[in-house]
Amino acid sequence: MRLSQYFLPILRDDPKEAEIVSHKLMLRCGMIRQEAAGSYSWLPLGLRVLRKIEQIVREEQNRAGAIEVLMPTIQPAGLWRKSGRYEAYGKEMLRIKDRHDRDMLFGPTNEEMITDIFAQGVQSYKDLPRNLYHIQWKFRDEVRPRFGVMRGREFLMKDAYSFDLTREAGQHSYNKMFVSYLKTFARMGLKAVPMRAETGPIGGKDSHEFLILADTGESEVFFDRAFHDMDWQAFEIDYDDVEAVAKVVDDFTSKYAATSEMHDQADYEKRVPADRRVTGRGIEVGHIFFFGTKYSEPLGAEVQGPDGKMVPVQSGSYGIGVSRLVGGIIEASHDEAGIIWPEPVAPFKVGLINLKAGDAGTDAACERLYHALECKGVDVLYDDRDERAGAKFGAMDLIGLPWQVIVGPRGLKDGIAEVKNRRTGERENAALDQLVGRFAR
Repeated sequence: MRLSQYFLPILRDDPKEAEIVSHKLMLRCGMIRQEAAGSYSWLPLGLRVLRKIEQIVREEQNRAGAIEVLMPTIQPAGLWRKSGRYEAYGKEMLRIKDRHDRDMLFGPTNEEMITDIFAQGVQSYKDLPRNLYHIQWKFRDEVRPRFGVMRGREFLMKDAYSFDLTREAGQHSYNKMFVSYLKTFARMGLKAVPMRAETGPIGGKDSHEFLILADTGESEVFFDRAFHDMDWQAFEIDYDDVEAVAKVVDDFTSKYAATSEMHDQADYEKRVPADRRVTGRGIEVGHIFFFGTKYSEPLGAEVQGPDGKMVPVQSGSYGIGVSRLVGGIIEASHDEAGIIWPEPVAPFKVGLINLKAGDAGTDAACERLYHALECKGVDVLYDDRDERAGAKFGAMDLIGLPWQVIVGPRGLKDGIAEVKNRRTGERENAALDQLVGRFAR
């Protein structure tokens, strides 16, 4: 993509309404634009990151055996009345009426609807287990939306729902999602520590939330430093191997990790040596629940068991804040100059900087490199604007692409370009004819 033809409305100064780093940088980089309190339009740069995150989430859900569906944003109130949550959920739920005066709602979550879909489509234990998920926009009318996409009213979420015959089988489905979440966040360059959590308005028995460390996190966290030494992504696993999946969960849950709401200082000091105790603040990016028959019983989600008797299914739900992750990653990965994107979620892999736009030799070299990289499938943002070098460097550092390739007349004489690693700041000279192979790997 040529920057001269791209829609990237960069702001020079931090917006006054932004309180935290991710909100400031997303507005400054032209990633989002606020349309109403807690509601944002996603502009091209922000949308590219959002889609990268969404695709990683989708791939890891599919690997864990979940099946993608898509449910509507507007739900009938009747299902929520059956479950007992219509009145209990509170003012966060946006309640509306259609032209026929029927009660509807903008879905804050989908336990009722997916349970009803399952109940109409599955009758026998032979069709279990099943895990259905979708990636859909949600709305929760926060009393005080703030911090940009971190606590908005409208947000993109992946929510999955498992259905099993027995409590034991349901635990395996829960464990699969636990492991899938570890791998999902690790692919984004994050270590999201799983912590036992309250079940909140979802309800149920078991619950873990996944938090990434950041100074602006909403929760105070206490955990064992040993988490940092664990293998978060490289392990391969057979999700059908019940014991192997349970072992990963046991390895992670055996170590102390808790938010302030669940923290027990005496237990913390007993289980964690003083030199391994870590406290800080965390941002929740995922939450999983197992709630048994909480929704299947009132909504009639039953299957015929091996003995011929009808039994309510055991269920769980599993959420990842896709749009919230954009802000969360920025909170965890930035410096004074701007964002530092982990490569898997970066909007572009390479920022190509033409130091002297209008110079025939520099233009020609940049054009050849730009087209060669694009032909190899490398996402490139080419700054071909007629701007001073300092402005180009500042813009590239601000938007945080992992690599910068800087081409100027001086280097061209020797057939080289300068390559900068945005995360480390390291710079090196590289032969122009070797750059395509380097970034196309």
